[in-house]
Amino acid sequence: MSQNHSKNVVELPISEQPGFSMIDVGRKRATQRRAVASGTIYLGPLAYEKVKTRTLPKGDALALAEIAGITGAKKTPDLIPLCHPLPLDQVNIYTELNDTDHSVTAYCLATCFAKTGVEMEAVAGVNAALLTIWDLAKGTDPALHMSDIRLLVKEGGKSGLWVHPDGIPNWLAEQLPDEQTLPGVSAAILVMSDRASAGTYEDRSGPVISGLLTDKGASVSGIVVIPDDSETIKSNVDELRKTNNPDLIILSGGTGPGPRDVTPETLKDICDKTIPGFGELLRSDGANFTKASWLSRSMAGVIGETLIIALPGSPKAVNEGLDALLPILPHALHMVKGDGHE
Repeated sequence: MSQNHSKNVVELPISEQPGFSMIDVGRKRATQRRAVASGTIYLGPLAYEKVKTRTLPKGDALALAEIAGITGAKKTPDLIPLCHPLPLDQVNIYTELNDTDHSVTAYCLATCFAKTGVEMEAVAGVNAALLTIWDLAKGTDPALHMSDIRLLVKEGGKSGLWVHPDGIPNWLAEQLPDEQTLPGVSAAILVMSDRASAGTYEDRSGPVISGLLTDKGASVSGIVVIPDDSETIKSNVDELRKTNNPDLIILSGGTGPGPRDVTPETLKDICDKTIPGFGELLRSDGANFTKASWLSRSMAGVIGETLIIALPGSPKAVNEGLDALLPILPHALHMVKGDGHE
């Protein structure tokens, strides 16, 4: 019986490359995501008036459009094959009526905490809302058209904040977060690397740190590159504090388990107190990208009113680490200054 069964098996050809594929987001960091999209439907004068006064034969088009928009956003992965199912936290539909051209503009706000963006959900929500208005109004006036469906804003992930280059409504612009999260913060960078200090290797982590801090509004006094040596680290940290008195000192390198990696021990010796949570966050977040993150001994501490953070030495790890820390850095610096909880 099993032999007869095997004779009936048809071997199907297997393509070398699939024609389509979902993007693998397994190793991406889950972050708070937000997207806002908009679109407009143009109605005739009679249909517009009935939409506005909520007197269409089928019912209140604006109220039903809100429900349909929320449903449309939730159904996005069912309608668009390569979209990831997302755990939506919020979907809101807003409508705006324009008496001049008899149009209704729908806005869809979608938010989630996920590894990929929520912009398709926002666009799908707008489409569902506008199509619902169309369906309710078409019996009154079939000469309808939709246009200007676009993404206005997206936030979250490595790309941060994106705003449509053609501009956005004032009410939406007022809700956007300030990208300058470290205005007025003074910072210094200390890189521990035997090779870079000897000139046999060009340090790349220092410029990455400087660029990220500067983008957030911090003032960086400079980058100092020194060997992996405990006394040298101590003397340079002391000199940076005496010379610049920075709010923040970022150390890069010397956090691994190797014999020359002495940065964590050195910081424990000179810090008034340590902040274990910084290291825990860096390791757990870094594990999203590589399991080697658990070998890192990154840490943070406080000397006087200066926050000191020790990051790994690779540019990639520095970029990922600061990306994880930046959301809590302003509050941490605020507390180090003795200003308490905001």
